[in-house]
Amino acid sequence: MKGMFAMLAIVWRLTIPYFKSEDRFAGRMLLAAVIAAELSLVAIDVLFNQWNNRFYNALQDRNWDNFVYELTYFSVLAAIFIGLAVYQLYLNQWLQIRWRTWLTRTYLDRWLANSNHYRMQLLGDPADNPDQRIAEDVRLFIELTMSIGVGLLSAVVTLGSFVVILWALSAEAPLYLFGNEVSIPGYLVWAALVYALVGTVLTHWIGWPLVQLNFDKQRYEADFRFSLVRVRENAEQIALLNGEPAEDARLVDKFGKVAANWYDIMTRTKRLTFLTAGYSQIAIIFPYIVASPAYFASRFQLGGLMQTASAFGSVQRSLSFFVTAYRQLAEWRSVIDRLDGFDRAIVDARLAVTQPPVISVVPDSKTGEVAIDDLVARLPAAGRTLFTADDMVIAPRDRILLTGPSGSGKSTLFRAVAGAWPFGSGTVTIPQGAKLMALPQRPYFPIARLASAVTYPAAPGTYTTARIADVIAAAGLPKMAARLEEEAHWNRMLSLGEQQRLGIARAILHAPDFLFLDEATASLDEPAEALVYRLLRERLPDTTIISIGHRSTLAAFHDRRWALVQDGDLFRLSETAVKAD
Repeated sequence: MKGMFAMLAIVWRLTIPYFKSEDRFAGRMLLAAVIAAELSLVAIDVLFNQWNNRFYNALQDRNWDNFVYELTYFSVLAAIFIGLAVYQLYLNQWLQIRWRTWLTRTYLDRWLANSNHYRMQLLGDPADNPDQRIAEDVRLFIELTMSIGVGLLSAVVTLGSFVVILWALSAEAPLYLFGNEVSIPGYLVWAALVYALVGTVLTHWIGWPLVQLNFDKQRYEADFRFSLVRVRENAEQIALLNGEPAEDARLVDKFGKVAANWYDIMTRTKRLTFLTAGYSQIAIIFPYIVASPAYFASRFQLGGLMQTASAFGSVQRSLSFFVTAYRQLAEWRSVIDRLDGFDRAIVDARLAVTQPPVISVVPDSKTGEVAIDDLVARLPAAGRTLFTADDMVIAPRDRILLTGPSGSGKSTLFRAVAGAWPFGSGTVTIPQGAKLMALPQRPYFPIARLASAVTYPAAPGTYTTARIADVIAAAGLPKMAARLEEEAHWNRMLSLGEQQRLGIARAILHAPDFLFLDEATASLDEPAEALVYRLLRERLPDTTIISIGHRSTLAAFHDRRWALVQDGDLFRLSETAVKAD
């Protein structure tokens, strides 16, 4: 019971924000319309139930006039029912897409805000496959919430409506056992309750493992899809390493988990279907078995028997909502758990920036320098210290070369200054409004027109076509300058050296105040690297440049040199040399 209340609390937390959002008016109106349509459909069911009595009595009495009237009455009710059913579905789907649009945007904003997506990975993100959470689980949550919510409402209202009818029919058609009348007030209601209770207990006993199986199903499917995407994205390296057998074995292993989980679901679903199908079939004849003795004792007519069977069926279906919707409920529960885990992972990533101790990045309008004070960078999970840095200053127009052993934390220093690495303590002061840009060894290009890919993340149209073409040509790719309108997967299509040249072109276009180059020219030969650095000095004379690199030739393009040097069990940032003018 406690688990059910906890789950409902999560559902409330996931649901209520939309109905309080800027789209709340449309959402509430659509929800009210769906509910009103459902209540109207239940009311028509009640009218159909009463019609059953009159129609079958007309048949039994061979009353032609009543027969024709009841057929006309049925046709009118059926037309109204069809119209309500169609528009209820239409409004339900309309509400779902509006709700999904809002919830998807909300999750995207929270996931991408302030580098949350990056920190979630660093923290060992328990919410695996965030793409699946946003694309699939949001859709399933809304669809299942609406389906189960409307179904439960219908069951409750139907139960309330038909219990009264069935209770009254119990008095008109008393219980007969072995030819004797037995007085049990509302016995038809109690019979429906007992029947539904037995079905519910058996259904839960057989079907409860489906919750975890559905949870695992989504995770295994997402892992398999992600692995396929990884092979596609890294096709060149796999081909060059002849890694196809290894990838084949890994993918077969991933799919093996999908298949094994599916077999488990099949087995459990087979058992559950045996129960629910048998339960539904017995439910068809059960009311006739219960009420037929009174009918054959001539206590009521054929119409009364048919109305009793119809009312009993409605009450039984309402009480059996848990039985018929069990598989949906199991999937819904697993979706809720996944979205709740995703929510918690987002919150944990956000707290990593705000909950002390953290590396604070503080804007300062007094100087144009970047100052690093009492900085201690740590790994997020183990808490192990990577390096320390204190009283280090980056002045405007500086050219600094950062060196150090692999794994000493050079890239982490860049991340800390950029505000993407909060794990540790200390302060990084940056000029108010300063624009920072970091270029990694493998730059990212979206699948888009080349012009948009190079100017990313600027909005299309920020730079003229002529300006983009000029910079790309200056970076050493004159042939690429003629392909600005071509759309392609540039990270997969271009060599790493070409990607790095385009990354330099991006930096020149954006003209940041501080440019961090994390081995951003490592795939270029030395003459090409020299050309790039001369281009940066020429095109970005006012930009401060800090480079990570291992080539000795890089010293010629920098005025200062920092190094991460071994100091006991950790590394310490220090200035090792100043280049003479």
